[in-house]
This record gives sequence, structure tokens and C-alpha cells, in this order.
Amino acid sequence: MVSSTDEHPMWPTAALWDAAARLGAPLALPPRPLTPAVAGMRCSGPLRRIAHTDGVASILEGLDRTVPGEVLLIDDGGRTDEACAGDLVAIESRLAGAAGLILWGCHRDTDELAAIGLPVFSLGPCPASPHPHPEGPGAGTPLFEGRDGDTVVADADGVVAVPAALWEDVLAVAEKIVRAERIQADMALGGVGLREQLQWSRFLDRRRTDPGYTFRSHLAQVNGALE
Repeated sequence: MVSSTDEHPMWPTAALWDAAARLGAPLALPPRPLTPAVAGMRCSGPLRRIAHTDGVASILEGLDRTVPGEVLLIDDGGRTDEACAGDLVAIESRLAGAAGLILWGCHRDTDELAAIGLPVFSLGPCPASPHPHPEGPGAGTPLFEGRDGDTVVADADGVVAVPAALWEDVLAVAEKIVRAERIQADMALGGVGLREQLQWSRFLDRRRTDPGYTFRSHLAQVNGALE
């Protein structure tokens, strides 16, 4: 249920968001939480948008343009009164080489999706079948401001899209964050608490004389990764 490539490794969404924030370019988040159809699903890859305007036909047309490794964003306008994809769409997407499906809408056939294994993220399950929407995917808030080719990453915490121009920088910082947090977690489990590791008393002393001194600045000095 994990899907990633060498160009788009699977780093946690939380670390990617923190990394972008450190770079001064916080990532846009979906206006409503997206969750995996089945626990444990994760995926990462270049984004390809598909507007759900003509039911399954619009998805099949989008699959004609799909490049293996892409994560497909099926935009159903955030509808929760129908499912815009189910088991057959997941199978066809897997055959096309898609790394996963992000549904700005609902899914169905949850048990079958678990067996198929292609990562699917959505607003939740709905048994109703999809139908064409020639007027467009709806007037709701767009899922992402990103463009085709940006990197989308999805895990148990949700979904983030990283602009292609920032991907390498965000990835490098995220890797440092993950490594630092793993070390800190191991030390804390061994009895050395975060306050001791992060020299909390030193931060408090500095802030008494310098009220503008931020905890983020302090973390940078002590190589901490707590957000």
C-alpha cells in the first residue's frame, strides 16, 4: 500500500510541511481533511489533475494521458453525495501505472480497494454511484493551488502538494527533520527528555533578556527538530 519512486521518495507529510515552512514557503492544505480509504495507504508522485465532469468517462480519458508514477487528482468538487471512484477505477488506474488516487470527493467499494492495494485518499466512503456533471466539477474550493507535475504526497496525516520548483529544497530539509526527530525520539524513550535535549532552560534565560528571541531560532541553534 506504499507507493513512491526514487525521484519522489516517501517522506512524511508532516516533515514536508515543516520543511516548507522553514523555507518560508508553507504548503497549501486541502480545505477539508482527506484520509486513506484503508489504513496504511501512502503514496507520492507527480500530480495529474482530472476533472470529474463526465463520470467514469472523464477518468478514463484522463488515464489516456497518465504517465506511470503519477498520482491522479480526481476533482469531484468536494461532493459527498456520490462516489467518484471505486474498485474498477482503481484497477484501471493501477494498470495505467498510477501511484495513487486523490479524490476531491468520495470513494466506494472500500473492501475491494483494500484488496487492490492502490492507495486511495478521499473525503470518505459513499455507496452512491457517480454521474456526469457537464457544468464542471462544482463551485467548491479547489483542493490544491498546485499544477500538474507538482509532487503530491499522502499518508495517514493527510495530503500535501509541493510545487515542482521547491521539491528538491523541501526534500532536503525534510530529510534532516526526520533524522533529527528520530534521534530525539530515541533519546526521549531512553530517558533524556525533550526539555533536556533542547536546552529549554537556556532558551528561557535568553528570552528574559531578548523577548524577540523565538523558539524556532533556538531550535536552529541546538539542531532541534520539534515543531
